[in-house]
Amino acid sequence: MSQIRVNNLTFSYEGHFDTIFENVSFSIDTDWKLGFVGRNGKGKTTFLQLLMGKYPYSGSITAPTAFDYFPRPIPPEQMDQTGADFMEDIKAGCASWRVLRELEKLEESSEILYRPFRTLSPGERTKVLLAVLFSGDQDFLLIDEPTNHLDQDSREQVKNYLSHKKGFILISHDRDLLDACVDHILALNRKSLEVQSGNFSSWWENRQRKDQFALAENEKHLKEIGKLRQAASRSSRWAEKNESTKIGYDPIKNHDRNMGTRAYIGAKTKKMQSRVKQMEKRINREIQEKEGLLVGLEQTVDLKLMPLSHHKNTLVDIRDYELIYQDAKEPLFTGLTFSLCQGERIALHGENGCGKSTLLRMILRQAKTIEEDLPVRESGCCETASGLVISYVNQDTSQLKGSISHFCQEEHLEESLFCSILRQLDMDRVQFSKNMEDYSEGQKKKILLAASLLTPAHLYLWDEPLNFIDVFSRMQLEKLLLEYKPTLLFVEHDVRFRERIATQTITL
Repeated sequence: MSQIRVNNLTFSYEGHFDTIFENVSFSIDTDWKLGFVGRNGKGKTTFLQLLMGKYPYSGSITAPTAFDYFPRPIPPEQMDQTGADFMEDIKAGCASWRVLRELEKLEESSEILYRPFRTLSPGERTKVLLAVLFSGDQDFLLIDEPTNHLDQDSREQVKNYLSHKKGFILISHDRDLLDACVDHILALNRKSLEVQSGNFSSWWENRQRKDQFALAENEKHLKEIGKLRQAASRSSRWAEKNESTKIGYDPIKNHDRNMGTRAYIGAKTKKMQSRVKQMEKRINREIQEKEGLLVGLEQTVDLKLMPLSHHKNTLVDIRDYELIYQDAKEPLFTGLTFSLCQGERIALHGENGCGKSTLLRMILRQAKTIEEDLPVRESGCCETASGLVISYVNQDTSQLKGSISHFCQEEHLEESLFCSILRQLDMDRVQFSKNMEDYSEGQKKKILLAASLLTPAHLYLWDEPLNFIDVFSRMQLEKLLLEYKPTLLFVEHDVRFRERIATQTITL
């Protein structure tokens, strides 16, 4: 059992004003199964890249073991090769029998190792890469969001697989995955990194208790500061009033006064002023303690939504519906029947490639929200209410380029309100001056979500809205949807989110 030690780590990207890490120190054990959690854009992936030696930094990182990273990017020239062809490039000395053994543990057929990588589904690609990385000598693995874009079955297989491994850092925002796979949490707070034993749920429970205690202590500080300010103000008024009597007095009203009294009054005033200064010092000390108390507090702001009311109760009506890609032998699905009424939140569930995203886009086309020609044939009934306004969140963020101002102009959004929602989703103002292609994947997804929240609509279509979104923002969105109850048709593989939000689940 050995330790990875981080001492006084300080890092910021060249040309950027924001410091990612500043004098961070902690140590972790190489046998731990460590879950890494924190807000989007705060430096989780950057930290893994620092462990890999990708960027220069100040401070020190000492480790008795080598690091390996998931997901390993596959260059275009290898996409048409099989995993067996290039696994040596990923893991030197990698033996085929070990990879096949790991694939068996992942409940996956060995034949995917011998198929062109381009033809594999996202879940199959994830499994091949994990099998290769875990098949060699046990390096300490840095696993960055392995379940994004995976369907529920693939997530379960990856979850079960990782739960039997050890010696890794896992970045994930999936609460179910973290609870099943990790025994320690590395939490990236606003101003610090902390390590705690246990899974996500135990860490979150402790975190809430600590935050409640901090808020209670903060309330006590504020009351004490208020009392001190009143006392200081009262003493200051007394001193000023007393000082004004040093020179000049009415000999009839103040018959006991004489010129010698002036020195006494001055001494008394000086004593009062000294008391005021002592109170001001104590007030400043209390304020400093209060500010230090709330440095790491994670407070989420309640989001708002503006759903529209439609004159018809049924917004989408699907009856005996079938979709099939052109030139495909089998349909995506057949006999699909359901209705979406106002106030309902329906989750579309099913494995990757079963047609969930395609169905959403067909509804958009039927409502004349988009006009693109999709390479599919349809039969049966897909009807939408007339005049339906739809707000859509695409699972793909690759189209986001340029400045926020340019994005708001194209989408006809009020920029100040848009930035306000991004701030509520905990995006720092310093990010607003950057181009969106420089954002993390989670920050890009927040751009799409903020645009949707700012768009009044009868129906919200969200396609995997939580990919790369941090845990705190997921909880914000859950609270928002439960409070405003918009009409929502969504695709999401986060089990806890789906269970809390969906009023009905349709399995394709």
